[in-house]
Amino acid sequence: MATSGAALKKESELLLERLAESRMRTDAIYSVLTPNAFYDRPIPERHRMIFYFGHLEAFDWNLLSGPLGLTSNDSKFDTLFAFGIDPVDGGLPSDQPSDWPSIARVEEYRRQVRDRIDESLRVQDLSASHDSSLTDGTLLNVAIEHRLMHAETLAYLLHNVQVDRKIAQPAPQEDRRRAPVPRSVAIPSGITTLGQKRAAGNFGWDNEFDTQQVIVPGFSIDAFPVSNADFLLFMEDGGYEAQRLWKPEDWVWRKEHNVAHPHYWSPSETPAASDPELRWVQRLMFGAIALPLSWPVYVSHAEASAYARWAGKKLPTEEQWHRAAYGTPEGRERLYPWGDDEPEPTHGNFHHQRWDPAAIDDHPDGASAFGVFDLLGNGWEWTATPFAPLPGFEPHPFYKGYSADFFDGKHFVMKGGSPRTDVCMLRRSFRNWFQPHYPYVFSSFRCVEE
Repeated sequence: MATSGAALKKESELLLERLAESRMRTDAIYSVLTPNAFYDRPIPERHRMIFYFGHLEAFDWNLLSGPLGLTSNDSKFDTLFAFGIDPVDGGLPSDQPSDWPSIARVEEYRRQVRDRIDESLRVQDLSASHDSSLTDGTLLNVAIEHRLMHAETLAYLLHNVQVDRKIAQPAPQEDRRRAPVPRSVAIPSGITTLGQKRAAGNFGWDNEFDTQQVIVPGFSIDAFPVSNADFLLFMEDGGYEAQRLWKPEDWVWRKEHNVAHPHYWSPSETPAASDPELRWVQRLMFGAIALPLSWPVYVSHAEASAYARWAGKKLPTEEQWHRAAYGTPEGRERLYPWGDDEPEPTHGNFHHQRWDPAAIDDHPDGASAFGVFDLLGNGWEWTATPFAPLPGFEPHPFYKGYSADFFDGKHFVMKGGSPRTDVCMLRRSFRNWFQPHYPYVFSSFRCVEE
C-alpha cells in the first residue's frame, strides 16, 4: 500500500511539472504580443486575444476547484472566460474591446487562480481524494492537454495578428527547394485499430474510447502531403473557378467569402508572369517569403476536397489514414508511424520546434512501414470522415460537451499534428476535428485512390 501511495505521489509530481510546462508554453505566446494587440480579433469567428488570456485559468478553476474543495473569489470572471465559440452557420461575435476587462485585471485573476490551485495541489494528498478523476490523474491531464491544445490555437491566432503588432523576431528565411515528385504507395488490405482501450493509466479524451477494429480494403495513398507546388497546379488550372469540383455548400462558401487561394498565401507585390510560384508569397509567423514549393499547403477541408476531385482522387477516411500510418506489411500495428520508439525531432516537425512548416521530405526517419512520409507534425491532415463517436463512447462526466457538442455532421476528423502540436498528443488514438470552411488551422492533406 505504501508503494502504491509513493507511486501516486510520484505521478502527481510529474503531472504538476507538466502543468507548469504547459503554462510556460501559453505564456510564451502572449509574450510575443504587444500590449495593444491583446484586444485584437485576428480571426473573425473567434474571440479576442484577451479572452484566451483569461480562459485557460478559468477552465482550470472550473475543472479543479470543486474536487479540490475551493470556493471562488471571482465568479464573474469564472463565467466570463469559461467558453470559447465555434460558429458553424455564419454568425460572428460582435463584442467590442471596451466590453472586456483590462490586461492588469485579467493578469491579477490569472495569478490568483494559479496560486490557489497550486497551493491546494501541493498540500493535498491526491491519493486520498474521494474524486477518482483527481486521484488517477485524469483531471490534471485534462487541464494540461486543454492548455496545450490552446497553445496551438493561440499559435494560429497569433499567426493572423499583423506582424507589427508582435514583438520583433528574426525575419524568416527563404526556402527555394523544389518539392519531391508526387508518388503513390500501395497499401494492402488489412485490419486497423481506432481508439484505445479503457484501462488504468490510459489517459484519453472521451472520443478516443473505445477501440474499434476495421478491415480496410486495399488502396493507394500519396507518399507525401500535398505540397504548395502541387496545389499551385490546381490553382493554375482554374480549380477555384470550376464549380463541378466543389460540393454545393462548399461552392456557396467559396463564392460568398471570395476564397480564391489558400488563406496563408498572398499575391506577390512583384509578380513574375513567366514563373507562377513567384506570383505568391506565404505569410509566416514573423514575415513573408516567396512561396516555398516543398512545404505542405494549408487549406480548409472544402479546398482539400476540391483538389482531390480535380486530381481524380479522394480524401482518405480515418481508417485508411490509420492503416497507412500505423499498419505494417506483416499485420502488426505500431504506436507511431516509425515504430514504437518515443517521438524525437528527427521524426517530424512537431512539439513547438518551429513556428512554421518545413519541407514535406525533411523527416525521412518518420516514415511509416509502408513508406508514407510526414504523417505526424507539419500540418494536421484532413480526412473524409465526419467526426462521430466510436462504439462504446461515454462522455467524461466533468466535461460532457467536449466531443458530443460536435457530433453534428458538420465537423471532420483530422489526424497527425502540426508544428505546434505537443508530443503528448501524438498518440495513435488522438482525434482532432474542425468544420470544413475554417481555413486558419495548420491543416494539410493527402489523397487516396481505392
